[in-house]
Amino acid sequence: MPVESNIMELLFKALPSVSSFHSPTSVLYPFLKAVARKEIEGLYENNVSGAVKIPPFGEILFPYFNMGNIDSLNLFDLDELILFSYYFDNKSVYENVLDIGANIGLHSIILGKCGYHVRAFEPDPVHFGKLSENVMANKLTNIETYNAAVSSKFGKMEFVRVLGNTTGSHIAGSKLNPYGELEKITVDVVPIKEHLRWADLVKLDAEGHEKEIIGATDPGDWEGKDAVVEITYRENAEFIFKFFKGTDVKLFSQKTNWELVRGIDDMPFSHHDGSLFLSSAKSKVW
Repeated sequence: MPVESNIMELLFKALPSVSSFHSPTSVLYPFLKAVARKEIEGLYENNVSGAVKIPPFGEILFPYFNMGNIDSLNLFDLDELILFSYYFDNKSVYENVLDIGANIGLHSIILGKCGYHVRAFEPDPVHFGKLSENVMANKLTNIETYNAAVSSKFGKMEFVRVLGNTTGSHIAGSKLNPYGELEKITVDVVPIKEHLRWADLVKLDAEGHEKEIIGATDPGDWEGKDAVVEITYRENAEFIFKFFKGTDVKLFSQKTNWELVRGIDDMPFSHHDGSLFLSSAKSKVW
């Protein structure tokens, strides 16, 4: 029997109504983060199967997995729960979703449970193996998985596995001075444009490669599409801000509680600032 969480159900119900406190610097954010972490730790304590029941998504099979200094419990952090809540609340708005940087599959599984068609891309072969296992275990036939990175072209690139924290693994050159023990491998890459045409929502977490991915598109390619992006450096934030400036694509920042970005300082500069939301249609996120 899956372990059920009433607290998580209450959190998902509450998150849309407290969007003005989604900034990591808000007074409510650390409280909600602590509540979520305590609940997830309780759900997984002595839970070998990893079967949990989290309304409104139902039963999820997501066994514990260690990724160095962090583990799969971190994939349920508050910033992720905010996005999961958005996916559920907008399931009638979108149909096809790109999950770029799918890791071991939690976003894809949540999206699949919401009824979306998902294309999940993960270049790390170890993470991709767990992604595939988790998708199959949840019997989700609406998720296609690709053992590849998304970039500007077809081909192969050097990929750096950060063994102390494999969630920080990245295309070589995307991060400055990666730390700890590293392993370098070659991975397949595919161009963003082909798949962007198919999608109406994009979740982009490319560990510093977001500048290259977005830079391989034209602003017009984002017409009628929304995206949630994790940004790694101020340099990347500045590029994206300038890329969309003067276009129909509006930027909204979790850093400012999803207010419209009006200047570079409103942009998130790292995952500690939360996500950036792009839209050519929406006038607000929540």
